[in-house]
Amino acid sequence: MDRCARARDWAEIQERMLVPLYEAVYERLEVGSGTRLLGLGCGSGLALLMAASRGASVTGVDPSSPERLALARERLLPDTSPDARPHGDTRLMEGGPDDVSGPDAPAFNMVTAFQPIGCMAGDSEGLSGLLEATVPLTGSGTPVVLAGWGPPERCTTSSVLRVATKLADPLRNTGSWRPALRDDLEEVAQRAGLKPDGSGRVACPFGYADTDSAVRGLLSTGLFDAAVGATDQVQVDKELTEALHPHKRRDGTVWMPNVFRYLIARTR
Repeated sequence: MDRCARARDWAEIQERMLVPLYEAVYERLEVGSGTRLLGLGCGSGLALLMAASRGASVTGVDPSSPERLALARERLLPDTSPDARPHGDTRLMEGGPDDVSGPDAPAFNMVTAFQPIGCMAGDSEGLSGLLEATVPLTGSGTPVVLAGWGPPERCTTSSVLRVATKLADPLRNTGSWRPALRDDLEEVAQRAGLKPDGSGRVACPFGYADTDSAVRGLLSTGLFDAAVGATDQVQVDKELTEALHPHKRRDGTVWMPNVFRYLIARTR
């Protein structure tokens, strides 16, 4: 697996599918010049870039994908041109919340964890602990935003994700598909000692120029890695292509309506 190519596919194809989610959250919480935002699992940085464009000071941490983080640096900390300027007070770190703490660092007044949970078994493991580690870097009442997949009946992509479960059956305990549950986000927040304070649902359709783009985009999420490990890349590509066929339109594009959910929780 070419991790750099996979990260580029995420940044150029898949990540934009979540833009309506980012926009809805930023609009609701009135992100602007007074916002000091910490993005957990910031990936290639599109959500941070959108916040920075609203005037926010943004900090992103990501412990698991240096390839995506390198793309975030290209977006938010450009240094290849003498005319390029970073987007405000921007920091990007490979690691977790502890890596951006410090006695002189101002408290964050917004935290986001936009990586959606609720479609793979165990995909929320560790998130509560990560949020607990973040709380000391914020003030009381700081909004912490969690994101998750909506109900399977409203997420067309759910049927495609089941391909990963079928192919990864020998590894079923590590990465099998599961339907999103109603209180997934609330349970994570409560385990972290946060107080739920509102939620919303946002339509985030997955649209692709063609089947090849759809396959590359979905593979870039990492949700099919267990399937590739249990079989091989050729088999996964073949079955994923077949699963996408019902969603292919006459003009060759692929369209899958989805609904994602977000929860706003507050530090105590």
